[in-house]
Amino acid sequence: MWSLFSVQVLVLVLVLVLCGSEARSPYQAVLQHSRIRGRQQGPNVCAMQQIKGTDRKYFTNCKQWYHRKVCGQPTVITYECCPGYEKIPGEKGCPAALPLVNIYNTLGVVGATTTQMYSDRANLREDIEGPGSFTFFAPSNEAWEILDALVSNVNIELLNALHYHMVNRRLTSEELKHGSTFTTMYHDTKVHIHHYSNGIVTVNCARLIKPDQHSTNGIVHVVDRVITAVSNNIYAIIEVDDDLERLRAAELSSLLEDEGPFTIFAPTNKAFEKIPPETLNRILGDPVALRDLLNYHILRTMQCSEAVLSGTPMETLQGTTLEVSCDGDKMTLNGKAIVIRKDQLGTNGVVHFIDELLIPDSAKTLLELAQGLPVSTVTQLFVEAGLSDHLTGSEALTMIAPLNDAFKGEVTMTPDMKQLLTNHILKQQISSKSLFDGQMLETLGGLQLRVFVYRNSLCIENSCIAAHDRTGRYGSLLTVDKVLTPPTGTLMDILKADARFSRLLEALQTAGMMELLNQQSTLTFFAPTNEAFDALPPAELNQLLRDPGALSRLLRLHLGAGLLVSGGVSSHTRLPPLQGDKLELGMRNYTVYVNRVAVVEADMMATNGVVHSVSANQQPDPSMIDVYYMGTCFKYARCCTLVILNGSMTYWELNVKWSCDRLQAKSHTSSFKIKSISFCLPFVFFFLTLF
Repeated sequence: MWSLFSVQVLVLVLVLVLCGSEARSPYQAVLQHSRIRGRQQGPNVCAMQQIKGTDRKYFTNCKQWYHRKVCGQPTVITYECCPGYEKIPGEKGCPAALPLVNIYNTLGVVGATTTQMYSDRANLREDIEGPGSFTFFAPSNEAWEILDALVSNVNIELLNALHYHMVNRRLTSEELKHGSTFTTMYHDTKVHIHHYSNGIVTVNCARLIKPDQHSTNGIVHVVDRVITAVSNNIYAIIEVDDDLERLRAAELSSLLEDEGPFTIFAPTNKAFEKIPPETLNRILGDPVALRDLLNYHILRTMQCSEAVLSGTPMETLQGTTLEVSCDGDKMTLNGKAIVIRKDQLGTNGVVHFIDELLIPDSAKTLLELAQGLPVSTVTQLFVEAGLSDHLTGSEALTMIAPLNDAFKGEVTMTPDMKQLLTNHILKQQISSKSLFDGQMLETLGGLQLRVFVYRNSLCIENSCIAAHDRTGRYGSLLTVDKVLTPPTGTLMDILKADARFSRLLEALQTAGMMELLNQQSTLTFFAPTNEAFDALPPAELNQLLRDPGALSRLLRLHLGAGLLVSGGVSSHTRLPPLQGDKLELGMRNYTVYVNRVAVVEADMMATNGVVHSVSANQQPDPSMIDVYYMGTCFKYARCCTLVILNGSMTYWELNVKWSCDRLQAKSHTSSFKIKSISFCLPFVFFFLTLF
């Protein structure tokens, strides 16, 4: 006897298999999933998801089951008999197969009683009770409530309407292939079938809500609306609708007369009126921008509103995507509920009317690209600086736009600020995908900016790309995380201009390293501030300053080969120093750490590198200490030795004894035992490895 747990595990395995495998058709896959979810309720029970507060129900798929939402609305789980089965009083589930009866009686069994009544009135009952083989797309009772006008004419008009819902052959849901058409019994007109990947099946955009109800002379599919005959293509629909006059005037492509299928989100006259006249006139007068504008409203597929259950990116004829989704019973585009009329069906597609014009990036100016992005501060500064003409004209440019958070406090327009802004505009239209390490980019202000490519970031000087590119008609917009600070001098120039580095400058001069920081190279300098030097005991600092060789070795530990800006630092980033083992960097709470010491100020850009200032002495790292001997080493001697710990400076005292196998190392903060020692020779350095 299987335990309840074993049964639950089996059900879970079956669900996982079904969620990851392909069934005979998308609808069949969803139906199988609903069967599995309803199995604990008894045989032939299907789990349904019903949108709260409505009568809308859906067979459930994997995604909907776990999200418990359809069209952004919460759902409740209900259980019903699967198609073709019914309950037996006193028994669990739906153990009995429905008896096969003719189509007329099947309409009553599945609850399509209004269609059954209208079939009587239109003298259709005899046909669907007698011999033959039919498929009847039967509107639900609710679907008829909006078409009471048909009831007043129960003769020809009603009969024609019902015949348009019928095909003179048996068609199961599996045979209703996506994009197929079938000839109806109404003057050989056709119905258009779409079988979507989420399991939704539509006929002329009406959703099949109870498919595959078998009968002795055919099959019944209950649909959620009355369908009407389709005779015009979507181009003709647009040509005759008064609400689309402005769209017609925009010379919509005759492509829409082709076979299709297409979906067009047709902007109404009011949608055009919402656009500023200067923007609309510019686009209408630019054939390339106008083509992109119109093609951005067209999908190369047939998308009925009833088949949209959640957000899906769909490619337009313009080449970019629209996010087609739904919010309750509203169809949305890019998150906006702007669809005011849905599912105007044509022979080659469907038209949805929208009350807002969709302008693609490729039809926008640089300033228009920036609208709605978190770069409003720099956008306003560009305008105040008198640079609008560059950002609204036809020049091929790239705007480097720092995020609003990159600006600290109130920013005022000064000559220096205006010059800085001109260096945020590149004299070419580029994509971040075309950038490479070492590339030089010329700005409108005449400077050359460098490109740095790191493992997880792409940077122009100190500013790193923070969002996807936006590409407009003539220009591109690159969103970056910081305001650019173009280099204006060498590493030495930066240190000389900053009073915090006066002690460092003395040390560099003593060590003979001034020329190194002036020459053309690419270095990253973790520069100790005066505070770092002041933390050393005066006597020991003086001892250090009297030994240029040791001082040079110390300072080279603070110099990394290559240029690394803060935006290029990720966890466990390593930079080879000019002296010693490694510089290990990380980012924590938006602060860069080098060998566990916080960087006080990052990204002071130089023409030959970058300066990051550090001001704190580091605590001993129990894994490795590099010790540089600064005096003659004698047996039993006590000497003052400078210890370079992870790139920072600490003075240590060493008791050296040649014959001992253990050496005590002591500083003013910590005490360690020495595991091993290489023999100490005068004026050379040795390494100590700690436990």
